[in-house]
Amino acid sequence: MAREEIIRLAFFFGTLAVVAIWEIIAPRRSMTDSKLRRWFTNLSLVVVDTAMIRLILPTLPFGMAIMTQERGWGFLNALILPLWLKLFLAVVLLDFVIYLQHVLFHFLPIFWRFHRMHHSDLDIDVSTGNRFHPIEILVSTGIKLAVVPLLGAPAFSVVIFEVLLNATSQFNHGNIRIPVAFDRWLRLFVVTPDMHRVHHSIIPRETNSNFGFNLPCWDRLCGTYRAQPEQGHTAMTIGLKEFRDPSRLTLPHLLVQPFV
Repeated sequence: MAREEIIRLAFFFGTLAVVAIWEIIAPRRSMTDSKLRRWFTNLSLVVVDTAMIRLILPTLPFGMAIMTQERGWGFLNALILPLWLKLFLAVVLLDFVIYLQHVLFHFLPIFWRFHRMHHSDLDIDVSTGNRFHPIEILVSTGIKLAVVPLLGAPAFSVVIFEVLLNATSQFNHGNIRIPVAFDRWLRLFVVTPDMHRVHHSIIPRETNSNFGFNLPCWDRLCGTYRAQPEQGHTAMTIGLKEFRDPSRLTLPHLLVQPFV
């Protein structure tokens, strides 16, 4: 368990540092809001989210995966397959579940009240990849705790999935410039910043597209893929029309935003 925590923290801070430096060297857009205030708010949410999960949930997905493995739960444990194939299938299926969860958080009003906090950021950069309401994180973790034993996901596949999910979330929220020709090829394999940025557009039909965090295939297969924003990446407006006042987007305001 301790080794799993070290791996996740190493990838978290490593990805954050690499993308943050990339944003300085080759930014995609000019920022419109205070970076210091946004970063303090978004990274403070990581601390709040982690504390809530630790206090409320008796175990985490990795712990559930160990229990699942020991007791032989789930359909993957019922299949005679090479371990590498079970790992691959578990990671892919968990990613699909997160895609479906993301869609659900947009279209069910009670969940959108919590998820909209993520979209209320007036800019988008690597810190936005960590901007989630603690209730949303709690629900998301609960979904994973239910899905892991149903799948019979091997413990190592959960580590791989969690590391990939966090790393790609920070990467595809990055305000980084990637050559268009390379981006067109890269987004066949992973959700790129230009692909995901469309999802943060103020235009609702663009907000309700490109739900993938890691694998881009789900949006294409499910008909939610949108290649580019209507106004272009440099001119598009980020955020939600209901939340445009930076003074109302501080940490205390964000935590109570779903309830007002």
